[in-house]
Amino acid sequence: MDEKYLYIYNNLINYTRNKDLYKSLNRADNFADRLTLFLLHFSFFLKNYKNEENKIILQEIYDFNFRQLELSIREIGYGDQSINKKMKDYINLFHSMVSEIHFWDNLDKSEKLKKFSIFLSDFDNIDDLLDYFEDFNEKLSKKTLNSFLKSVSNP
Repeated sequence: MDEKYLYIYNNLINYTRNKDLYKSLNRADNFADRLTLFLLHFSFFLKNYKNEENKIILQEIYDFNFRQLELSIREIGYGDQSINKKMKDYINLFHSMVSEIHFWDNLDKSEKLKKFSIFLSDFDNIDDLLDYFEDFNEKLSKKTLNSFLKSVSNP
């Protein structure tokens, strides 16, 4: 797999490591919480760069990211059968996220909060996360896909 996609993966991981994202979590964060936020970042990433011109490269990025997630799950210590089930669950979660944010820019705040509450039920204050992801979405819209391929950007 082409190493240039590692930059994008690391970028998304860096965004997900932002400690402010976990302030409203009503317990200690865990791998599942971090993965959910990673998948939300990745969903917004794909939403912003999805077009016919980027179709092949986005598929390669998608494949690379899920391969990296599978490796992370293996490192945690899950067995082969568990990994297959977990990956299926995570891929389904991701696709439902992509589906829910597809028309994000056309939604009002209450609709956006409703969509977030589907995925972030363990977070007390989803308003803060909504503001964060609105900002993240706007930043993505101002950058090109090529800029993400060439360097690691700051969260």
